[in-house]
Amino acid sequence: MKKSLMLVMALILTFTLAACGQANKTNTSAGNDAGANSSANGEKEKTTELSGSILAVGSSALQPLVDQASKSFMDKNPKVSIQVQGGGSGTGLTQVSGGQADIGNSDVFAEEKLEAGPAGELVDHQVAVVAMAAVVNPDVNIDNLTKDQLVQIFTGKITNWKDAGGPDQVIQIVNRPSSSGTRATFEKYALGTKTDDLAGAIQEDSSGNVKKLVKETPGAIGYLALSYLDDSVTTLKYEGVEATEENVANGTYPVWAYEHMYTKGEPNGLVKAFLDYMVSEEVQNGDVVELGYIPASKMQVKRDVDGNITK
Repeated sequence: MKKSLMLVMALILTFTLAACGQANKTNTSAGNDAGANSSANGEKEKTTELSGSILAVGSSALQPLVDQASKSFMDKNPKVSIQVQGGGSGTGLTQVSGGQADIGNSDVFAEEKLEAGPAGELVDHQVAVVAMAAVVNPDVNIDNLTKDQLVQIFTGKITNWKDAGGPDQVIQIVNRPSSSGTRATFEKYALGTKTDDLAGAIQEDSSGNVKKLVKETPGAIGYLALSYLDDSVTTLKYEGVEATEENVANGTYPVWAYEHMYTKGEPNGLVKAFLDYMVSEEVQNGDVVELGYIPASKMQVKRDVDGNITK
């Protein structure tokens, strides 16, 4: 009887311990699942809930792209504020170097505007390629200029359109200030030389104002990024070559530059997220093409800081 009783008690104890173990296992699993879900939700919030502000300053040639992309980015991230200002590439590079701006937009490499020390602190983010072309008032009635003709016009040696195949009309130059990356690009790749500010020439900080003045001023000539071109001005061929995406991409048309968004040091947080968005397929295949820029991925040639082109 004692043996039977002891056997029964042992069996009861075994079943009790097994049941407790199973209960503990179930509670632990539930706790792990809850923790995993909490972690997943936390990670989701961490990666999608962006907030804060960004100030991007500089190139007016790049401004339309950054402005449009920033609006889309803010739509996706309602707690983010992005302010985009022009002022020229030199201004953008100086301000990002000095810490007044988060991003410096530029048509030129930083080394072309800043001393080696400050330039070396900046990190280059190339977001597109921009081509530039000379433009004239429609009444000038020409559609092509050679490099030599452009040099003579912008150095004051040709002052009347009749000496460049146009009507008997005084030439009015609409130029950009020396801080402008658009001017630096045009001088470097279209003229092959820097120019002085001529007496009587008009200077404008904004590409939009340049277009307006060329449109409204008799005999006017200026230069604009392709993103600003429309039928209100006449776009000139360069040495007989049109400023088209195909001609830029294959290296036939030489007046182009990378569009840079510089940061002081490697970006992180919100600034990095915005720069990643700028090179995303959504922006590269959308805003970049729509606004007249060229995705860097379509270029068949490359250009270094010295202007050398390689395949």
